[in-house]
Amino acid sequence: MTFLDAHIDESLLALASAKESAALKDGVARAVEALTACLKAGGKILLAGNGGSAGDAQHIAGEFLSRLVFDRPALAAIALTTDTSVLTAIGNDYGYDKVFERQVLGLANKGDVLIAISTSGRSPNILRAMEAGRKAGCVVIGFTGANSAMASLCDVCLEMPSTSTPIIQQLYMVIAHALCGAVEADMFPDAAREAAQK
Repeated sequence: MTFLDAHIDESLLALASAKESAALKDGVARAVEALTACLKAGGKILLAGNGGSAGDAQHIAGEFLSRLVFDRPALAAIALTTDTSVLTAIGNDYGYDKVFERQVLGLANKGDVLIAISTSGRSPNILRAMEAGRKAGCVVIGFTGANSAMASLCDVCLEMPSTSTPIIQQLYMVIAHALCGAVEADMFPDAAREAAQK
């Protein structure tokens, strides 16, 4: 068996576990409800993560702001991982642990949603951002791995059924695309129906 075969097999097992997870399905449903309510009320989605999770935050923000399945108005989403001047200023002045917390304190309003992504669930700057989000009145949605330490700070904790970092990160995008697609359809049902008929 090649490395590719083994990796695909592990990925398929994780996807099967995700499909069978009642907790994950319930979490996704609650996350879709929270995201849709936020956007319908004129709120915004803030996203934060480190390393590969920073890339995931940017990817998810792009799906909301641009489109996933069909053309429709932009949905407000900001990845807190992209402004190098802000990141380096906060890191230099306050320390790396505060690079997301400070942005949440400046940008978050009551009713916004913070999507916090941490594979380990232990990233100090993500935990601080989550605490700041809760204080600001945000709904906090966590993307993380199995048995995560950050679950207690989440309103909705989406725990991927794996302890393997690459597999967890792959599952993030499966779940994120499902979230984005469901929110898009909820926000713009006529456009969704039209797209489905093509």
